[in-house]
Order: sequence, then C-alpha cells, then structure tokens
Amino acid sequence: MNNHLESIEANPLSFEKAFARLEEILEKLNSGTVNLDESLELYEEADRLITTCSKRLNDADRKIEMLIKNRNGDVTIGNDDKPLVQDFAKSFAV
Repeated sequence: MNNHLESIEANPLSFEKAFARLEEILEKLNSGTVNLDESLELYEEADRLITTCSKRLNDADRKIEMLIKNRNGDVTIGNDDKPLVQDFAKSFAV
C-alpha cells in the first residue's frame, strides 16, 4: 500500500479534502501518463474516497432532515411520501 493511502486511512479527510483528492486522481488518470499499476492504485484510492464522500453527504442529509422537523417533532412529509429536506445552499442564504 502506498504512503498516501495509509495516511488517508489513519487520518480521515474532510469532505472537501477528499473531494479535492478525487479531482487530483481524475486529472492523473485522464492525463494518460500513469502506468497500469499506478492506475489501479489510484482507482482503489478513488473508490475509498467516493465511499467516504457519499457517507458524509448522507450524514449531512440526515442532519438537515432532522433540523426541518415541524414543531410537533414530526418530520414533514412531501407529496412524494418522502421527508422534506432543505437545500443545503438555501439554508445558509442571507
């Protein structure tokens, strides 16, 4: 395992850092300058980062959903029978 992967596993990245690393990996893979072995290592790292980002986004979605509960403590249900969630960007709009 390379040192970068060991570092990621020992120190979980923030969503932003994990996403930035995914962009770096994509650029390297698209450059066509990496050999097969390095490509496989980068792909494995990207797979772990995607899992991390997905989990963090799902966690954030659940937290936002909880914050939108109505005064009775019930989750507000939309027409599609799914809990209403607030767009993250709108929740910070001034």
